[in-house]
Amino acid sequence: MELSSEDRRRIADAIRAAESRTAGEIVCVLARSSTEPAALAILVAALAALALPWLLVGLTRLPVQDILWLQLALFLALGLVLCLPGVRVALVPPAMRRAVAHRAAMEQFVARGIGRTRGRTGILIFVSLAERYARIVADEAIASRVAPAEWQEAVDALAGHMGGGRIGEGFVEAIGRCGAVLAEHFPRAPDDRDELPDRIYLI
Repeated sequence: MELSSEDRRRIADAIRAAESRTAGEIVCVLARSSTEPAALAILVAALAALALPWLLVGLTRLPVQDILWLQLALFLALGLVLCLPGVRVALVPPAMRRAVAHRAAMEQFVARGIGRTRGRTGILIFVSLAERYARIVADEAIASRVAPAEWQEAVDALAGHMGGGRIGEGFVEAIGRCGAVLAEHFPRAPDDRDELPDRIYLI
């Protein structure tokens, strides 16, 4: 699932339109995957390769050299297959996938400077495709006045469009919904200025 240059432009325009009515700042991040590098995949491949000689010694009369070559071939083949992004993510239990994606969202919140806005009125709209995870993270000034349930419609919109392969549409709709919530609780003041880039980050 890719974002076209037109999608990115529409998302940037949606952010600018939403922020024109609010003191809040909106940052969007789209991650291909939040799952850690292939350590678990390599571990599984190594364990399978270690078990193979025991099976071959007991069930065949192959010479030791052939068994060692087969062991190496199995490790390399499994390692390559299990390191494919989709397979690697499938190895991780769902609860762990969600926890990893949540941690990635919090890291992006910090990395994009959302917590450093003047009024602490920034939000992050985060999607991790491989984990099928969407979340809105609000800075402390917003979190103190806006209940988490108020973001649910935006999250649902993201999830619905993500399921249909229309992630660009999902971001545009979520930005509009978040902008409406922010405008209600944090209307734009005459001296407000844009503190964060109006764009989507792809990681």
